[in-house]
Amino acid sequence: MYEDKEEVVLWMNTVGPYHNRQETYGYFSLPFCRGDKTTISHYHETIGEALQGTELEFSGLDIDFKIDAAQTKYCEVELTEDSYRAFLYAVKNHYWYQMYIDDLPIWGIVGEIDETGQDYYIWTHKKLDIGFNNNQIVDVNLTSEVKVKLEKGIKIPFTYTVQWKKSNVPYKKRFDKYLDPNFFQHRIHWFSIFNSFMMVIFLVGLVSMILMRTLRKDYARYSKDDDLDDMERDLGDEYGWKQVHGDVFRPASYPILFSSLIGTGYHIVVVSMCVILFSIWGHLYTDRGSILSTAIFVYAATAPVNGYFGGGLYSRMGGKIWIKQMLVSAFLVPSAVCGTAFFINFIAIYYHASRAIPFGTMVAVSSICLFIILPLTLVGTILGRALSGQPNFPCRVNAVPRPIPEKKWFMEPGVIVMLGGVLPFGSIFIEMYFIFTSFWAYKIYYVFGFMLLVFIILAIVTICVTIVCTYFLLNAEDYRWQWTSFLAAASTAFYVYLYSFYYFFFKTKMYGLFQTTFYFGYMALFSLALGIMCGTLGYVGTSAFVRKIYSTVKID
Repeated sequence: MYEDKEEVVLWMNTVGPYHNRQETYGYFSLPFCRGDKTTISHYHETIGEALQGTELEFSGLDIDFKIDAAQTKYCEVELTEDSYRAFLYAVKNHYWYQMYIDDLPIWGIVGEIDETGQDYYIWTHKKLDIGFNNNQIVDVNLTSEVKVKLEKGIKIPFTYTVQWKKSNVPYKKRFDKYLDPNFFQHRIHWFSIFNSFMMVIFLVGLVSMILMRTLRKDYARYSKDDDLDDMERDLGDEYGWKQVHGDVFRPASYPILFSSLIGTGYHIVVVSMCVILFSIWGHLYTDRGSILSTAIFVYAATAPVNGYFGGGLYSRMGGKIWIKQMLVSAFLVPSAVCGTAFFINFIAIYYHASRAIPFGTMVAVSSICLFIILPLTLVGTILGRALSGQPNFPCRVNAVPRPIPEKKWFMEPGVIVMLGGVLPFGSIFIEMYFIFTSFWAYKIYYVFGFMLLVFIILAIVTICVTIVCTYFLLNAEDYRWQWTSFLAAASTAFYVYLYSFYYFFFKTKMYGLFQTTFYFGYMALFSLALGIMCGTLGYVGTSAFVRKIYSTVKID
């Protein structure tokens, strides 16, 4: 809310090449000049803004609410050798800049190249049209005018005008102009959701039919076997999943890593659901960095989930080194994220990019990990060990592991793992295109209802596919189902990462070391988190299925 003639601040944010959205620099890293006005209230950035490279600096332009300003010269730049080269490079690389008025973003282009490709021009006049509704700003438009040819030694005056217009746009809907319903609510988007939904119905039906019919036959065969005497059973053709009942609940290899991955997967599922629901409810996309800030807060606050499920599983597996497991579980994702971010940070510092994370923000993130996530994970682990840490398997585990018989090549765990992610990836890859385009290009993702639907579809498809894969594995008398079910579901992330290569080379025009490293580094992190989440969903569904079938069959 503004009073008449109250000061309105024009913040200058970043400037950078149009095709490299994440390669941004401070606006005044180019030899632009500021206006005369210097007294301004200080701007405080959030942790999300700091991580996203927001660098708001006061423009120095004198703008007052509802007061038109005629063409006013606010500063002048003399083109020395260095400033000429800086502007020339910016124009050649299609540099854009971003500004904010009352948290509404405005974009403008630095300059342009003439049709011959010989002369380079810079825009020197900013025409600001600001719409107001009562005492609130609801619309801002920037028109770049008056282009001046770049030549060494000349003086370039920079000017601006401000025109205020009454608008009927409600304050709550002032952000709608930045959204692109034609893109996000395209017929293909709706069709992909419908297609994925039909896939879910088909898969659930297929899994139910196969498993019910097959399991009924298995149960009938096993109950018939129980009626035979020992001599007939020895001469009979025994095979199938019942034969591994003494080994199927044997603890997974590398139990510390496995239980930490499962705990982390539960954590990521909870965080993803919370952030999607908060975004639907609170329109988080309208505020700079708010989705990232919310994700960090929710991740820290829900850390007990990680400890509870990871610690409980490790205890059921008979693990004794629970402190080590808790530490691995607490720092698995934060160490991967911080390691990747700090590596990219070195490149950002070399480039003097605004994406370089400030030291204070690094300390803040490290403090969150050490003083919030770690203690809460410890609390969750203690609760998990106490409440769900007792083994409660329907079958006892044999002292000596059963040898795994030879089987056909397509029943090997490695093949099952690679095939397990194909259908889940097929159910989400259209949505991946929309998410990638909003993050790596100039779209604002706002259709979180679609994302929620796709999330639910992905969970159902992943669980169904992994149950079928595990059934075939157990039928081949291979009881190594824990890691197989986890990795078969997690292989979805491998296909997503492969798709990110296709997207990079064929759907974007990114270039340069910084943008390429940023893209593939953060896509690897995204794929890692997606893989852990899908793997956990696959394991949890399969675990329930395995318990069910072994608890209902009669075993000596």
